[in-house]
Amino acid sequence: MDEYGAIIRGDQAKKEIALVFTGDQFGDGGKFIADVLERNNLKGSFFLTGNFYKAKQFGRIVKRLKKDGHYLGAHSDQHLLYAAWDKRDSILITKEKFIDDLNKNYERMKSFGIRKEDALYFLPPYEWYNESIVKWTGELGLTLVNFSSGTRSAADYTYPGMNNYRSSEEIYASIMSYEREDPNGLNGFILLTHIGTDDRRTDKFYLKLESLIHELKGKGYTFHRTDELLK
Repeated sequence: MDEYGAIIRGDQAKKEIALVFTGDQFGDGGKFIADVLERNNLKGSFFLTGNFYKAKQFGRIVKRLKKDGHYLGAHSDQHLLYAAWDKRDSILITKEKFIDDLNKNYERMKSFGIRKEDALYFLPPYEWYNESIVKWTGELGLTLVNFSSGTRSAADYTYPGMNNYRSSEEIYASIMSYEREDPNGLNGFILLTHIGTDDRRTDKFYLKLESLIHELKGKGYTFHRTDELLK
């Protein structure tokens, strides 16, 4: 648990990892990721916005992910920014707006047969929140989760020209470097990447997913849905 009350890692005594993918307006990696997970007999976790669930072009991949047994969760309806970047304790939305937006996300999910009671872990948009957001999430009977820090995996959305751009090679190296150097390796890790990215990023990190899985399997790691990792 982090300083705001969010769950950011599972049991650090177990060589278990949750592969987490978030999505809002981009979904170009959906089929590729689903194929990789199927070939390797793994289950992932997909936290998607209402924008993603309602987009006609993503309907097929959402249906497949559900059929394949992956975790499908909420990521807000409109991908709102909850707190100021430079002053995290400064809330940018009202509690009523937060609740209304999140409820709409779950309404979108219902159209795919995804019940709220089967998706009680919530990953906030931008992976950015504060104590108020965690508290409001809990009051709705949900648990706020976020990625485990220490690697550059979440930077796979960046593209050349951005100040924080990281190549797929850099991202991959950061994951393996953390695995070697941390006393607990990637045990209990919630490893977050994206189901799709801007076309300006041609160096798609999801193309390295299978290599990453094979290398980590070789080190003894197993992969689990978020709800299984944290149970």
